[in-house]
Amino acid sequence: MARYTGPKCRLCRREGTKLFLKGVRCESEKCGLTRRQSAPGVHGTAHRRKASDFGIQLREKQKVKRIYGVLERQFRKYFDAASKKSGVTGEFLLVTLERRLDNAVYRSNLAVSRAQARKYITEKKIMVNGKTVSIPSFSVKKGDKISSDYAKVQSEKELPVWITAKAKDFEILGLPVREDIKEDIQEQLIVEFYSR
Repeated sequence: MARYTGPKCRLCRREGTKLFLKGVRCESEKCGLTRRQSAPGVHGTAHRRKASDFGIQLREKQKVKRIYGVLERQFRKYFDAASKKSGVTGEFLLVTLERRLDNAVYRSNLAVSRAQARKYITEKKIMVNGKTVSIPSFSVKKGDKISSDYAKVQSEKELPVWITAKAKDFEILGLPVREDIKEDIQEQLIVEFYSR
């Protein structure tokens, strides 16, 4: 299986923004982006050129892929499915990514990062509606209940409006909308990138 196994802070430095790939470490002073502002590599910022329109669009696409931990082929499938729906393609893309089970587990504070949420899911520690689900890309829908006997609430971050806590499990109240997604994402650049 192809996946990135290198340093996660390097990805944040490459994108020039915090992607919160390492959970608590990204919020501390040990974060790689706060320690070194330059891009990774030997030359750093010495030979940095002005980015072209293509380069800006590419960086935005890469940033979203890295935030959600999705590889190129799967991301392209999400985009193709979003472009077939009538409405705003970029918003449909982000809503589809937010509905992934690994993201829902992360948003419900059962994991400190999406990578940890993905690990819990593949180790069969997460249940949806009382059934064990081992697929991180499983799409949650309205009324689903996410629970776990192993994973405990990791942080006290505020839950998004589309997830509510009920006793030991979390319920999906509805589909997320664009206003619920707090990350600094310009989805129009991704649409322009794939529409070339």
